Parts: sequence; C-alpha cells; structure tokens
Amino acid sequence: MKFQLSTIACAAFLTGCVVRPSVAPRVVAAPARADTIRVATAPEAAHPVATAAADTSARMVVALPTAAEVSNRASEVFGDIAPASPDTTVSGPRWDIDVRSYETQERVARYVTIFSGPARRRITERLKVGSRYEPMIRARMKAGGLPEDMYYLALIESGFDPHAYSKAAAVGMWQFMSSTARDMGMRVDWWVDERRDPVRSTGAAVRFIRGLRDQFGSLYLAAAAYNGGPGRISRGLSKYADDLEGSNGEDVYFALAEKDYLRSETKGYVPQLIAAALVAKDPKRYGMEFTPLPPFAYDSVRAPARTPLAAIAQAAGVTVGEVKELNPHILRGMTPPKDAMWVRVPVGSSAGFDSGFVALPKDALVATRSVTTKAKETLGGIAERFGLGASELARYNPGVKKSKKGRLVAGQELVVPTRAVIAASLDVPDPSIEKYPNSKRAHTSFHVVKHGETLGGIAKKYGTSTKSLMRLNGLRKPLIFPGQELVVKGEVASRKAKARKSAGIQQAGEPRAAKSARAPARSAAKKKAPAQKKPAPHKKSSKKKPTPKAKR
Repeated sequence: MKFQLSTIACAAFLTGCVVRPSVAPRVVAAPARADTIRVATAPEAAHPVATAAADTSARMVVALPTAAEVSNRASEVFGDIAPASPDTTVSGPRWDIDVRSYETQERVARYVTIFSGPARRRITERLKVGSRYEPMIRARMKAGGLPEDMYYLALIESGFDPHAYSKAAAVGMWQFMSSTARDMGMRVDWWVDERRDPVRSTGAAVRFIRGLRDQFGSLYLAAAAYNGGPGRISRGLSKYADDLEGSNGEDVYFALAEKDYLRSETKGYVPQLIAAALVAKDPKRYGMEFTPLPPFAYDSVRAPARTPLAAIAQAAGVTVGEVKELNPHILRGMTPPKDAMWVRVPVGSSAGFDSGFVALPKDALVATRSVTTKAKETLGGIAERFGLGASELARYNPGVKKSKKGRLVAGQELVVPTRAVIAASLDVPDPSIEKYPNSKRAHTSFHVVKHGETLGGIAKKYGTSTKSLMRLNGLRKPLIFPGQELVVKGEVASRKAKARKSAGIQQAGEPRAAKSARAPARSAAKKKAPAQKKPAPHKKSSKKKPTPKAKR
C-alpha cells in the first residue's frame, strides 16, 4: 500500500513533534535560518505533557529536515511511500485533458508536425476564427461537466465554421446530421437550421459528448464514438476485451486504435485533438501568432413572424450584416412564417428596438407576397417580373410543381420574397437532405437508437423481426446502444472489414465526409470488378466477352 505525506507532516512525525487538533498553529517569520519556522501555540491551562520548564505562551523554533532527509527517513519507517509533489507554481500552458501522456505517441507527434508545419497557416487562421467563440464554448463545456479543452474538437470538426457543410450533409461547427440534430432538440427545417447556431449546437454537442463519456467512462473513447459511432466503439471493446484487459483510462482508446478495426479517420481523430490542444495552447512555440477576435456576445429582441432581418436591423440601428452574423441559423432572411422568435442583435442595440420597430414604415415589414400561377407560366418569367433570379425564387418554393415541358402547373401559390429578404438570406441546400458517400444508402432505411429503446421494439416499429434486424446489421447478440445507427431496410451489413486505403492526412477544420456518431454513414469501398470467365482450352468462343462493371 502506498501513502503520500506532505513534507511538513513527515517532518513533524519523524522529528517527534505532536500535532494536537485543539491547537491552532500560526506561522511567523523566523529571524534565524531560512529553513526554520517559528510556531506560536495558543496558551493552554493544563497540558498533560507540559513540563515545569515549559512556558505555554512561549514560542518554539523547529528546524525542518530537507525533503530528501524526510523521504529517506520515511522509507525506513513506512517502507514504500510515494513522495509528495512539491508545492511549486507550474509555468507554461496547462490542459484539462491528458495531452502530456500521449504527446510522444506516433500519431500525435505526426499531427503536431503537420499542424506546426505544412498546415500552420491554416491552423492559425482557424484558431483566430475560433477565438470569437472560445469563451462561449469553454463556458458551456465547464457548465456541462466536460473539460474546457474539448473546445478544440470543433477545430478538428469544422475549423469553427458555423456554415461548414460536409459531403455527407453534416452541417455546422459540430457537424451534426439533420436527424440527430432534431433528436438533440435542435430545430432543423426550411426556415431555421440550429446546427448553424454556435450557441445551440454547442449545447447539443456538450450533451452528446457527456452522454458518450458516461457510457464509455473515457473522454477519448467518447471522442472516438463522436466520430465513428458509439455502436462501433462498443462492439470493438467487446471484440477485443481480452486484448484490452491490461489497459485503463484513456489508454484504452489507443490500444483499440492499434487493432485493425476502427476506420482510419477515427484512428487519427483523438491524436488530432491532442495535437491541436498542444499546438494551440503554446502558439508561440510553434510559430503561430494572431490577434483574437471580439467574443461572440449579443442582446436578444423578440420579432414577430414574417419579419425581414433588414427591418430588425433598421429598428436596432445596426447593419444587416451584423444581424446575419449573429443569427447564422436563420436561413431565409426573415423570421419563419408562423413563428415569432428571439433574434440576436449587437450588444447595446436592444434598448431602442421596440420604439424603432414601431416607427418603421409598413413596406419595410413586408417580407414576401403571394402569387398564383397561371397556365404556361415559368418560374423564370415570374421571377423576372419581380426583379428576382429564377434560382432565388426557387429557393422559397422548393415544392413547386412543373409539367414535363418545365412550365408551372396552374393554380399554385408561390412565395415571392422582397429584394431585402433575398439579400439577407443564405443560399444553402435543403436542411432535410442527408447525403452519404455510399450510394447504396439511397435505397436503405436507417434508425438511430434512442435511450430506452430495445431491438425488439424497433423491429416492431418497422414491421420486421429481431432476427432480421440482427442479420441486416451483422449483430451476434440483440444488444444495441443509444446513438447507434441500425439498418432497418436494405442491404445486409458485412461483418468483415473491407480493405482500407492508406490513411491520408485529414486537415483540421475540413468538414468530414461522414459523421457516424451523429448519423453514422459507413464508408463506401468500391469492390473489384468480377473476373471475366475465360473460354475453355482448345475451344473458341463465339460470344463476345461482356464488359465488366464495377459494383458500387
């Protein structure tokens, strides 16, 4: 058994000093030696060990032995004792995630070299962008019970870009898929996409990561699950349980990453997080310098439905660009048609908003007008009539019906926005779209497991059986985990790992191709084309050889 004793406690014990709970010692300056302290004790009426020569109000000087002498003497008395940590002030950067234990790990060292070398300018730019959101993110991490340095996860995910959009249609600073974002309580529809909201998406990311950490008992396994999916991490821990038995804490992730199991992106995910924290906390050492941006701060005002952002800006006495920058989640340059909502404005501009809003002319409050289509009309023709482009008008009418000749079906109600609304809008894809690198997913249905769900209950929901779901997902046992994505209709999942391409360098801040944890898309590995059958020897084939087609 190991003990840890402070230098003063050891000195007191080993030099024979008795510490009594009823005596409150106070330390005063000693005029003699620098390694002595003078202790003044409170007077006691009667002390069982007091001698006649002792004055209870007297002061005694105790010369403490050195730390080395204490350690040697303690070893003689107690045996194996862990020395106390010196009470010194540590200079230099500090982290609240474990980076020092892994800074020499091969993948970590590799990314430190990349971030401080070829990607240094890019990382510096991204850190400058992130400085605007850093106070907010760190505060929410701390409030959510997570280490503040998990802030750097957003650097790896998106480079702190609220409008980051991956090939898999993961959106925002924390790269959520639309279905998972809704499960985490964010609003995602044609008018509002809170995945782009730095505040709302950060709150969702904190809850998601905290749940993964509680599930796996490890911050780095939680980060790996955020990237690769909790189901895959759980199955890996079960599959390699014997090999991982000697690993504890954060070492488990690195032990699992050594196996031929995780995707190459997930293997490099945590090393990138550690490398980013190492480099970003000590920027001068790595030749990075930038001026931090003003923090993301704002006031909020309540705006009615169908209010142009231009009108809100005018009432608050600020520019439309300032309102847009603070509200990246408002997609169409106006508040939604049916919902009043809180809109952010620059700090200090909310005071005169109400009076300014009332004083606005009526035409400034008009966001859209309605037009009924007639026979043979086209979208471009109507757009031109109102001084808009066809694509701009189409942005506000995603479900418009057209004939085979491209003309509009008569009798439809079109929403025609004003020029001011168009100017404040974002040209972004339909938020409900979820694309995946694997084209087979277009013909496959998925279900993301929620807390409390069972495989049997999910099977009943989709009109299938537990055995069928196990077969589709390659499960050996009917065990599922929150956040896990299940195939409920479509192609059978392969149990064997497909051949992986050599791992390329993922630049930090580059939106990722697929986010397994938030709607885990499996990587698409192209299969080799089937080999052509050769004609039998000594026989001529009269048929042409079919051209082989690569399977996707």
